[in-house]
Amino acid sequence: MNIHRRTLATLTAGAVLAIAVPVSTAFSADVTLNIGYQPIVEPSRVPQADGTYEKATGAKINWQKFDGGADVIAAIASGSLDIGYVGSSPLAAAASRELPIETVAIVGLISEAEALAVRGIDKPDGLAGKKIATPFVSTAHYSLLTALKHWNIDPKSVEILNLRPPEIAAAWSRGDIDGAYVWDPVLAEIKKDGTVLATSADVGNWGGPTFDAWIVSKKFADSHPDVVAAFAKITGDATASYRANPEAWNATSPEAEKIARLTGAKQEEVPALLKGYTFPTLEEQASAGLLGGGTLKAVEATAAFLKEQGKIPEVLANYSAYVSPRWVKEAAKLSF
Repeated sequence: MNIHRRTLATLTAGAVLAIAVPVSTAFSADVTLNIGYQPIVEPSRVPQADGTYEKATGAKINWQKFDGGADVIAAIASGSLDIGYVGSSPLAAAASRELPIETVAIVGLISEAEALAVRGIDKPDGLAGKKIATPFVSTAHYSLLTALKHWNIDPKSVEILNLRPPEIAAAWSRGDIDGAYVWDPVLAEIKKDGTVLATSADVGNWGGPTFDAWIVSKKFADSHPDVVAAFAKITGDATASYRANPEAWNATSPEAEKIARLTGAKQEEVPALLKGYTFPTLEEQASAGLLGGGTLKAVEATAAFLKEQGKIPEVLANYSAYVSPRWVKEAAKLSF
């Protein structure tokens, strides 16, 4: 699942902001698209703020904010969402339960953007008997369990609490918990008076890589493939714009302001928070290292670990119906 950062010199930093999709090129009129996003610092917050997704798809979009992937999965299962933002652990859990979904695009490979931050603990052995919070069935939860396994620590010896990011922030400020495995922007706040024991980059090196992705219900994808492809295209364009010139997305930039507005992150911290991920281009996503093969293996490994931990009942023989390069390849064909 490793990819290399490279500069896309042919693009300008303002590419996403400059996208103009005339009404005449809109794909699907009279379509309502329900999207569940999470307040995570990443490039596609910019076209979300600009209304670019609406222009490109021609759909009326209802954006709904969620604090964790498990809630997004539940909403898709209930039929109240068409597209949702989830981490690799909720994705693996949903696929293992054969929820009719497909991966649209990978947003980012998680490195420093998620971590285990603690106070009063200076080494892993000190976790025994402590209260550590994390959103259950999230990438952070998976990474916490993987880290404990790496350190040969029995998860039952740690009091692991199921809290959403806003609840973690509140519990930390009250002194109710000793640590948390969580993501930015809450992570950035608790790190100010906490110590990081491990990041998701560390956990990835220990055999547990994680990522964030957009997924879609198969029902919506089958009915509106043009909308899904356009959604993937705009997401890829946002990534390409950031990758072309990340320095332009500085603390005073319009991009940082929009990301901060939609995520609750402090605008001056946005540039550093963006560096907590590796954002793959559409071309990279379609490669054998990611949706063309590597991501499938990562989901299979995640599912196997979740079953070992008793979080899911069974592991599927094949996850290719849920993870494939189909949509990023379709997106790459679009030229608007």
